[in-house]
Amino acid sequence: MPFTMVNSRIVEAAITPGQTMFSQRGAMLAYRGEVAFTPSITGGQGGVMSMIGRRVANEATPLMTVEGNGTVLFGHGGHYVQVVDLSGDTLYVEADRLLAFDGTLRQGTMFMGSQGGVMGMVRGQVSGQGLFTTTLEGHGSVAVMAHGGVIELPITPGRDVHVDPQAYVAHRGKVRNKLTTAIGWRELVGRGSGEGFQLALSGTGTVYVQASEEKL
Repeated sequence: MPFTMVNSRIVEAAITPGQTMFSQRGAMLAYRGEVAFTPSITGGQGGVMSMIGRRVANEATPLMTVEGNGTVLFGHGGHYVQVVDLSGDTLYVEADRLLAFDGTLRQGTMFMGSQGGVMGMVRGQVSGQGLFTTTLEGHGSVAVMAHGGVIELPITPGRDVHVDPQAYVAHRGKVRNKLTTAIGWRELVGRGSGEGFQLALSGTGTVYVQASEEKL
């Protein structure tokens, strides 16, 4: 596991020769050893088409390539950090929630409508997040950011989990999402937040929820 929690808002990553890591630009707090930071054009192993997809989707959060031999402290904006370890599965996460992740993970972009149809597209408008989301797949670790800390809620067949769209951080597993209304459409007139909507997640997996509805 490349990440060690220093405290709730800072993680330390061990960088070894031949290993690549990616981080959000501006996330490096300090480092020891011979470590190089360079802007990443493709932002991982998604290739040029993945880069184009992220730019079209407004998911092109600037990333840095981190290489060398040493240790790096990562943190950003005083946000809480949660480390997610992947063992061949896929993490679906908003691009601006990414703090740092293993270069071994395959990065891509998924159109949220493919998981939730038209309501999946509406979700992006309500939550203030993009219609696309970033995917990280393979074996490795991801450090994500959130307001007020993160809780993990299991999703099991027959027991859907309903989340405020603005509290959603990420999810993993064989999960489908669907936006539902918690109150009548007429009552939504004049409301400026997404509290009238709920993101219903079904299937088998885990959803990561932040303790605050604030945006990063």
